[in-house]
Amino acid sequence: MTGDVWLPIPADEIEGLPAPAEAGLNYRFWDGGQHFPADPADCAFYAVPYMKGTEVAVRPLAAMTRLRVVQTLSAGIDHVEPGLGSLPSGVRLCNARGVHEASTAELALALVLASLRGIPRFVEGMRREEWHAGFYPALADKSVLIVGYGSIGAAIEDRLVPFECARVARVARSARTTERGQVHALTDLPALLPEADVVILCTPLTPATRHLAGAGFLSRMKDGALLVNVARGPVVDTEALLKEVESGRITAALDVTDPEPLPAGHPLWHAPGVLISPHVGGSTSAFMPRAKRLLAGQLTRYAAGEPLRNVVLTTA
Repeated sequence: MTGDVWLPIPADEIEGLPAPAEAGLNYRFWDGGQHFPADPADCAFYAVPYMKGTEVAVRPLAAMTRLRVVQTLSAGIDHVEPGLGSLPSGVRLCNARGVHEASTAELALALVLASLRGIPRFVEGMRREEWHAGFYPALADKSVLIVGYGSIGAAIEDRLVPFECARVARVARSARTTERGQVHALTDLPALLPEADVVILCTPLTPATRHLAGAGFLSRMKDGALLVNVARGPVVDTEALLKEVESGRITAALDVTDPEPLPAGHPLWHAPGVLISPHVGGSTSAFMPRAKRLLAGQLTRYAAGEPLRNVVLTTA
């Protein structure tokens, strides 16, 4: 395997990369800047800049006529999908499975606990020197529904275990059985939603999941339930969510929103019972070491002609 490799991290900062001379690879650093580091036509392996948006991610793709691999550093691939139609056939698209599970699962639990235990109210009370004593919901004895039971969904369940939940139900695109038990199909959601005290969304954004949490979905959630979104903003219908939270029937904790970034003056900022974090599920100190290990491992396999990991599709 030969050709240019575009990396969003300088090659000399990634331990374990194949030696350029031995592997026939030329490492080029590009983190989404205005100027490309070299002719895109010479790029064989493109590691997409992280959290720079669709416009940056797809900008060089049409000119990458020798491309063989697109490697994202995110679990989702929706930000590169608009550019896939311009690629030659046989290009493998790989995601970053294994990079974000720990951080995203941590944040999902943090959002659940903060929302249930009244942490936003306590923070506001500190500012105003107000003492908000009383009884607050616990995660213990709650029924939790995880929608999107891939590696991140499984990592969330790992972290739920010590909290003594009454039940954890799992939903994925299709039904299957795991070591922990049954995974339901998306078609089972209408029956599962009324039983859940906490609903956690961690599904990829696809045509099937866009506005999955729409008016019908939200109306089936039980009174007082909490919706947590660590997936993608458009998985939730924002207008439908606003109607539910403004009525006080349910609450929400959102790491992602639609639109995003959430503009000043948007009603979600001040909606009752809503906690918002600025899409930081994967943006932690755990990201860089795992991202570097992923890139080193993938490029070692690529240089040796071995099968790559995390291949989610191959262009036709």
